[in-house]
Amino acid sequence: MIKRTFIKILGPPTIKAIRELENIAVEMPEFCIMNTIISSGIPSAYSRDIGGEKFNRGYARTEYALNYFKSSGVVLNKEQCERILSGHPTLLGDYDFFFEWNKEFNPEDFEFLVNKIDEALAPLGCLYTITNK
Repeated sequence: MIKRTFIKILGPPTIKAIRELENIAVEMPEFCIMNTIISSGIPSAYSRDIGGEKFNRGYARTEYALNYFKSSGVVLNKEQCERILSGHPTLLGDYDFFFEWNKEFNPEDFEFLVNKIDEALAPLGCLYTITNK
């Protein structure tokens, strides 16, 4: 079963917080991600059908990841681009971000992730909620 860790950012600076969470994912190959910035920019040609099947096809998602991160000043290699984005943008719901675990979920890894998030978001002064599903 795929496990996701959903983040809801409470208060500003939301965009900076999302960028910090992206930086965590870039460094950690055990995750793919989705967030409100990424999902809002997915071209309708990729996501118009139920479940976003066109976006789930490798090339479209890989190209989108390359362009998205490049526009943020983050250079990813091809392997990172192929794995970084979740193929499930519609699962965000009311959350701002999710980490999708690409390996078996265990409490030690979750604790490590929470520490990374705390460390990344503390200087911004924003709070967050975290939910595993």
